[in-house]
Order: sequence, then structure tokens, then C-alpha cells
Amino acid sequence: MLSVATLVLFRPVVTSGAAPLNGIEVSKQMGFGFNLGNCFDLGINPTALTDVRKVIDLYAGAGAKHVRIPVTWMDGFDGKHLADASGNINVQASRFMDLKAAVRYALSKNLYVVINAHHEHWLKRSYSGDKHDSIFANLWKGIATQFSSESPKLIFEVLNEPEDVFGSWGGYVKPYDAAALTKTRHINEVGYKAIRATGGKNATRIVMFGMNGQGNHSMLAAMYPTRDGLPGAGKDANIIATLHTYDPWPFCGQDGKLSEYPGADAVVKSLRGVLAHAKKLGIGVNYGEYGVGRKEQQSDRDSGVVREYYRVVTKTVLESGASATPWDDRGWFGLIEPKDAGYRFKYGLVPEMIP
Repeated sequence: MLSVATLVLFRPVVTSGAAPLNGIEVSKQMGFGFNLGNCFDLGINPTALTDVRKVIDLYAGAGAKHVRIPVTWMDGFDGKHLADASGNINVQASRFMDLKAAVRYALSKNLYVVINAHHEHWLKRSYSGDKHDSIFANLWKGIATQFSSESPKLIFEVLNEPEDVFGSWGGYVKPYDAAALTKTRHINEVGYKAIRATGGKNATRIVMFGMNGQGNHSMLAAMYPTRDGLPGAGKDANIIATLHTYDPWPFCGQDGKLSEYPGADAVVKSLRGVLAHAKKLGIGVNYGEYGVGRKEQQSDRDSGVVREYYRVVTKTVLESGASATPWDDRGWFGLIEPKDAGYRFKYGLVPEMIP
């Protein structure tokens, strides 16, 4: 017989006016979306709603169904932090108030909204166990509590791109290191449990969890070979794996070369292999970041191979029932640019991706 706790874990998300949804169904409904990058996570772009709403309106008007809002909480920029060294949120901080306004505005546009713990180098570079677990849990309890009354269309993503101590491709701890995999699973569980512990809507709110190796999709099978290792021990229907791909980096990176494009068949093969494992696990998937950067000569992005890459990744992901969220930072990976008093799409790439 299932316990009461297990029944609670299997209780589906209910969205207003819609049938109950679980993580697989939500990931499909999220469809195509976008990242509000270098905004609340880094401070390069404005956080005021007067600017943010123009970006949201542009994408929503083109047919986007969700927005991912990266948020840095405990690493400071511009001399400011959203949370103190114990993980307590400064709810009076202007950036936090702007964040709440952005979330509510996006929800009012009927978008799914993802907020996360983004850079958080205090954790990734120094993680040592119980002390950091306690701080991270406190941070997520605070975030979850502050947004507890919001629509179930608000989604929490535990930790963007676990790396460093959790395993990095070019770091001293490699992604496939057994200890790195264990630590990443553990920190995902810490954040997940902290969110669920706040109860109410958060008991069934969709929670996303990422892979180590800077979130790379290739790590899914190693991180979670079987369902029972997932957050909630495989008993929670309301979880989604969030995956990133900038593969191959010699093509996709900001210093990449067009000549390094491997071709559509290679890109599709890589994606389908990962998506097949997700299907085996029985979980929803969000491709939360992908794209092609250009540090110099931004016009290089307006080329056939780059356009093909974006179209192929997006089409393959969406056809699998997962959601697709290309990275847009309005900089090296920018997909929009200023136009008059608002913004417009660069190179027409985004309209080409939206079904």
C-alpha cells in the first residue's frame, strides 16, 4: 500500500482552467521559450519591469510559451547580494522586488516561468558537506516561501550548471568522477527537499534539476542511470530534468568557428540519445540552454550553418515532447537587439524556431 507521503508526491500539478499536469506534460506544454539572461543573474541588462516587459512581450507575441529567469542570490554583483551568507533573502532589495514584478508579469501573460539559483560560486567552488547543505536548504526554503502563493506555472530550478567541486570538463574534478556525481545528486536532493518542505503549492510545484559538467545533457545517463536515483527517489511525478548543450563547443562557443559545425545528423543523434534515456527514466525534459556565440564579428551568426543548428536543436527537442529554451543574453549569445524604444529579433532566428 502507498503511504500518505508517496500519494502526496504523486499528486499532479493543477493549472487554472486545465487538467492536472505532471512533469512530462508540463515540459511539453512549455514548448518554445527563452532565457532572460544577464539580467537578474549578472546585472548587465536592466532588471526594471519597464525594460523586462518589453523583452517578455516580444517573445510572447511571437508565440513563446515560457521564460527562464536566471537569478544569482548569494554571489554579489555591483556590490549587492540578494541573500546573506546564511542564505536569508533580503526581500527589500530592489533586484528582488524587480524579480517578483517580472515573475508576476510573465505569469500574467500566461507563460510558464522558471526561476533558479544560477551562478552561486560560493557553493560550487567551496562545497564541503553539511554546512553548505544547510545554507543552500535555507536559501531555497526562503525562495519557495516568498513565491509560495504564485501560480503552479511558476517552476523552481534547483541549481544551474553544477560545476567545480561537482565536476567540470576543464576543472580539477571531472564530471564522471564518482564523488562528483554523488555530490551533484545530493545537492539536487537538498534543494528539492527544501522546496517540498515549505508545503502548500510547493508540495506539488514542478521542480527542475540539472546535471554536472556545466549542465551538459551528455551527463544525464551517468547522473541518473535509473529512476530511483532521481530527486524524491523516483516517486515524484512533478520533476523535470533541465539540460544544456553547447556541443560541439569549438562551433558553439563565443570563440567558435563555423567550420567546426558537425552537421545536422550529428546534432540530432546526440540529442536523441539523451532524450531516449529521459524517456526510459519517465521524466520530462527542458533544454534550458543552447545556442551559438560570437565574441567578435556578430554577423557570423547570420549564416546557414548557424541557422540550421538552432532549427535542428529546437525541432528535435520539441518533437520529443521536451521544451526548448535557447540562451539569450543580448550579448555574445544575443537573439534580440534594441529597436526604437523596444527590441526586435536579430537575424530572424527566433521566428524560425517557433512552431
